[in-house]
Amino acid sequence: MKKLVAVLLAGVLALGAFAGCGGEKSSVESIKKSGKLVMTTNAAFPPFEYVSDGDKVVGVDADIAQAIADELGVELQIDNVTFDGALTAISTGKADIAAAGITVTEERKQNMDFSDTYATSVQYVITKKGVTVNNIEDLKGKKMGVQMGTTGDLILTDEINGYQDDDGNNVEGVLQGSGAEVIQYKSALEAALDMNNGNLDAVVIDKLPAENIVAVNDNMTCTELVYADGSSTQEEYAIAVQKGNQELLDVINDVLKKLDEEGKIDEFILEHTGAAKVQ
Repeated sequence: MKKLVAVLLAGVLALGAFAGCGGEKSSVESIKKSGKLVMTTNAAFPPFEYVSDGDKVVGVDADIAQAIADELGVELQIDNVTFDGALTAISTGKADIAAAGITVTEERKQNMDFSDTYATSVQYVITKKGVTVNNIEDLKGKKMGVQMGTTGDLILTDEINGYQDDDGNNVEGVLQGSGAEVIQYKSALEAALDMNNGNLDAVVIDKLPAENIVAVNDNMTCTELVYADGSSTQEEYAIAVQKGNQELLDVINDVLKKLDEEGKIDEFILEHTGAAKVQ
């Protein structure tokens, strides 16, 4: 059997292990005084974040965070935790910023503030070659892997269990009652390994991570996950900060604007494509 050659999250740090913020609001002044910008992430989402050279967290988000730290004149500290842990670290003030390919949602806005968008995405479905998924209806009765806490996880869970719309009405999910099942993993890479070993029918994850996995694994393919009417999810990535921290948001947005104008974000994406291999 082919095995995944990629550095997966070796261990989950406890939230109490976060350093730098101590639960207080991280103002620009306090960041400069401490001499470091603390970024929290889940480094299992290439090309946005992954582990390289032993335990170094690299990727698009790490490059953006480094540019923010440079603008502030401080060092960058990256704390690698679970995806949910990264979000919790912001809402509890245990980190200055969270950058983990985070999709902006109304629910998340209740607990944190977001920068301007720096990338967009849709959900993709990864399968072995020869398996066709025309739309979400083809996933009925299938066993699917997701990265825990991500948009793909939330969408499939809603479609399997049913959900409430914006008006509070109960809506039957497309996959409800079909026998479809979602299995949560620490990363899409782990899910891809399990699919490769015959334990899953498909993996659902954001577009770039999906393409990144497939690009270097010639026994896999991926396609956009759409509904029967052709519609799909539309997502925006942004950097999260503690609620009310407009001063830090202003600095982040200025850096993002400069990076975008210089074409740097596209360069970062190209540089980090191809970090998840199966052999």
